[in-house]
Amino acid sequence: MITLRHHVLTIVAVFLALAAGIVLGGGPLSDVGATVATSGDDRAAEPAGDSPQAAYNESFLTAVEPTLLNGRLTDRSVAIVTVPGADEREVSAIADGIDAAGGKVSARYSLAEDLVDPSQKSLVDTLGSQLLTQQSADAVSAEASTYDRIGQLLGLAVASKVAEGEDVNGKARAIVDAISGAGLMAKPDKVDQRSPLVLLVLGTDADDEGSDAILAGLAEGLAAQATGLVVAGTTADGASGQLGRFRSDPAAAAVASVDGIDTPAGRVATIVALQRALGTQGGSFGASGSDGPVPVG
Repeated sequence: MITLRHHVLTIVAVFLALAAGIVLGGGPLSDVGATVATSGDDRAAEPAGDSPQAAYNESFLTAVEPTLLNGRLTDRSVAIVTVPGADEREVSAIADGIDAAGGKVSARYSLAEDLVDPSQKSLVDTLGSQLLTQQSADAVSAEASTYDRIGQLLGLAVASKVAEGEDVNGKARAIVDAISGAGLMAKPDKVDQRSPLVLLVLGTDADDEGSDAILAGLAEGLAAQATGLVVAGTTADGASGQLGRFRSDPAAAAVASVDGIDTPAGRVATIVALQRALGTQGGSFGASGSDGPVPVG
């Protein structure tokens, strides 16, 4: 149980981090190529990411990260869904953060190239139609598009509307088996449960409308079946990449998003956003987030 005193101390710690310039979009960890000007002499400006100040900020946040995260996801599980090209080091670091926050990763679901390839839409549509016949009448929206539908079906298998999560049932296993059997996803080795929270980690940006529509559909579908969904990407994803474009899509209204997972600050913000998603949908956070660098409410 997180006490009021603990909550206040955590918020104070977050604001201290903000004051240090750690999680500001234009700060030294934003990796957007900003430079630190040197006043009073003629020395050339250093790249912010290589400066002693940036190194101090990063080491400071790494040191206080356990305090910032402690207890935020106690007794809660998170299903991690990754898009092809997601950086394994960043995914592992977020998984460690979930553990530090008292939560657990129920399973890792790695989407395959064909699932997010617009040229394979017919395959995805056919599989979704087949799987739909095996579900109850109201399990998936009848108006769902191809990728919204496959997202909802995947959500039935990995996510839950129950805050404590739910056991994996036969229908969930059948969906995972079918999607992985079609070569659209790697089958996870072990699944602990269906989780209330889903983290969708972005990968390679194809930078085309077809891929953007696929992301929007998948996110909308997953969000329909989970208690909370967070879509996360790197600083570049949020600045001018796929996450930035996704945020302008109507599907983003019910989804929390965080950019900056390539920095310690962004990973902390991702964990805090997951906690927030248990009770509040939506929100744009991170280096380029319109709602601030991190949820603090």
